[in-house]
Amino acid sequence: MSEFYTLKIAGLERKLEKFPVSDKLDIAAFIIFGDVELTVKASEELLKKLPEFDVIITPEAKSIPIAYEMSRQSGKPYIIARKGVKVYMRNPLSVSVNSITTQNEQHLYLGETEVNMIKGKKVLIVDDVISTGESLTAVRNLITAAGAIEAASCAFLAEGDAADRDDIIFLEKLPLFFK
Repeated sequence: MSEFYTLKIAGLERKLEKFPVSDKLDIAAFIIFGDVELTVKASEELLKKLPEFDVIITPEAKSIPIAYEMSRQSGKPYIIARKGVKVYMRNPLSVSVNSITTQNEQHLYLGETEVNMIKGKKVLIVDDVISTGESLTAVRNLITAAGAIEAASCAFLAEGDAADRDDIIFLEKLPLFFK
């Protein structure tokens, strides 16, 4: 039998199914894919809280719909920090990342085209959920290596202790469920 957590965000309510991360910890799975209503409304609310920026960057993959919608609403371009090098990525920059929802070390990459697009620009880092901050740190390292300036880091949700951070902007807290 599944357990759920009720999330209220941007005037909407969603039931998030809980899943075990370990024998001592469950998380409520926030999956934005396919939830257009929530993506549109929460993007609108988050944009109201942000400073000026030139370009949006997001790590692949769950937050891509958020970056797209924030780009659409703001008129600013977005790029994706990819999890793998593609044949069309010249001279890729790379950083490593370990995340609470990922089993192994991963890498994030930007190609030369994306590096040139953000170099010297104010870049907004967008994610769906910030938890341990590992993905955020990796994207920060990536944009620094590309010569960009962080305008702000934001997410729809801050999970667990991330809600106490003062270096991120978010809409709602998402608790962790300790057993």
